[in-house]
Amino acid sequence: MSTVALITARGLFGRRRALLLLPLPLLLVGLAAITRAYGVSPDMWGRAVIVELGLHVVLPVVALIVGTGVLGSEIDDGTIVHILTKPLPRRDIILAKYAVAASVTAVVSAIPLFITGLLAGSVKLGLALVAAAVVGALAYSALFLLFSLLSRRPVLLGLVYILVWENLLATFVSGTKILSVGQYVATIADTIAPSEIIPSSIGLTTALVMSAVFVIAGTVLAINRLGSFSLAGETS
Repeated sequence: MSTVALITARGLFGRRRALLLLPLPLLLVGLAAITRAYGVSPDMWGRAVIVELGLHVVLPVVALIVGTGVLGSEIDDGTIVHILTKPLPRRDIILAKYAVAASVTAVVSAIPLFITGLLAGSVKLGLALVAAAVVGALAYSALFLLFSLLSRRPVLLGLVYILVWENLLATFVSGTKILSVGQYVATIADTIAPSEIIPSSIGLTTALVMSAVFVIAGTVLAINRLGSFSLAGETS
């Protein structure tokens, strides 16, 4: 399992896809730094930068790039066959891929969110955003790893979830919020560091329970899905 994780990490950072992880976090920190330099109150820019850009764009997009990259490329180029021929349980393969995806996503998204929280003038807010990013990384990674096994276009499917489900339907249709990871991370951050900057519309218990549901259901379904792959890399 550790060998698969190491190979996955090397492959992830050895591809050009890894470069896609940098622009959005740098943009997030840059915007926060500019507004801080000009003395703009966090109440004026906090929601747009921290919530709309940081929690609703940077976190899920980073998770999408990483989550679909740890396995999707191997399915596309057929190298998944070499993994499936190894005497490893499919569970261990998925758990190793998931561990890499969640860890990388958490680090890449949590660091700029923490810096942004500090620039907003609050260490507590920065730590709250880190906690939210970690939970979000766990939930998003499970979902997007599953997408890479369900579709030949997992990035497109993930973008539909992020843009349509989370940023459109969850805004106007209250019933969809319970299936929105973006709502979970906002609730967690707002609970740890209450402020007017981060709005939350669901309870903390719901956010934590549903995050766990995403993690468990996503990984279990991914394990079952990988189990349906034949040595030719096709589903049976």
